[in-house]
Amino acid sequence: MFPYQSHNSFLGVPREQPRRFAFAGIPYDGAVTNRPGARFAPEAIRRASLMMCDATHPHFDVSPSYTLTDVGDLHLPNTSLVAAQAAIEEQAASLLSRHHMVWVGGDHSVTLSLLRAYARHHGRPLAIVHFDAHCDTWSDHFGEPAGHGTWTYQALQEGLLLPQATVQVGIRSAAVKDAREHVTRLGGRVFTARELRGCESPNQLAGVCDEIRQRMKSAGHPPVYLTLDIDCLDPAFAPGTGTPEPGGLTSNQVLTLIEELAGLNWVGMDCVEVCPPHDHGEMTSAAAATFVWTYLCGRLAHRPG
Repeated sequence: MFPYQSHNSFLGVPREQPRRFAFAGIPYDGAVTNRPGARFAPEAIRRASLMMCDATHPHFDVSPSYTLTDVGDLHLPNTSLVAAQAAIEEQAASLLSRHHMVWVGGDHSVTLSLLRAYARHHGRPLAIVHFDAHCDTWSDHFGEPAGHGTWTYQALQEGLLLPQATVQVGIRSAAVKDAREHVTRLGGRVFTARELRGCESPNQLAGVCDEIRQRMKSAGHPPVYLTLDIDCLDPAFAPGTGTPEPGGLTSNQVLTLIEELAGLNWVGMDCVEVCPPHDHGEMTSAAAATFVWTYLCGRLAHRPG
């Protein structure tokens, strides 16, 4: 088991209280292919969040502090991917039955276990909005059956996701055509980083948001899950990640999209691949904390009470 447990909490909120929203760390990075260290992200993101003071959001004008608890980090083995996935799924099922969860990884392999728990909880496949530099639709992981670059492929294969309501944002890494076009071929939508260059404001991204909303409407407004790999950002904004890819999104682009899409039927979120050993001045951890905070505030603003 990973032995470290954080003494901080996200936004300084109370630990393990019966509140509507909950924050949980998933300190696992056994599936990375480049730079390890994402297991330390939950603590770094908690620490970065403490600078937000009363946590009142400047756009939504709400604070999640009184509706949020921090349940600590999941207890996980730190070597076996199969064992870690089983442990994540079991613990996630218990938590999401009691809270609207935000999860902080960890590498992106953790998302597959979370989707399995959510699909079972809701009794149906999910829609997903996936921010990433990488398509994560490879059918194998450098010769291994699974890893942090296969979870989207596996989730679609397992029927956990609605293909037509699968949306990827920021994709730009090197990839064979078969993997790069997998989501599009199944009926989903990929907004590449190149397609989004120069678009940051709500007006500039209105077409993107409208298309995403229309896809969710056409799918019958299913439960929507948000997974945000911090390497969707350009390394200028997020140097602390395991597999940085130049040419990425700006912090403004990601914040605009989270804010403008706050009215979707969100059921949960994860933020993954923050790698504190390679961060500078906590820039990456601060970005991750801000995205999670903005998501929570958007849920409160659109679903008060």
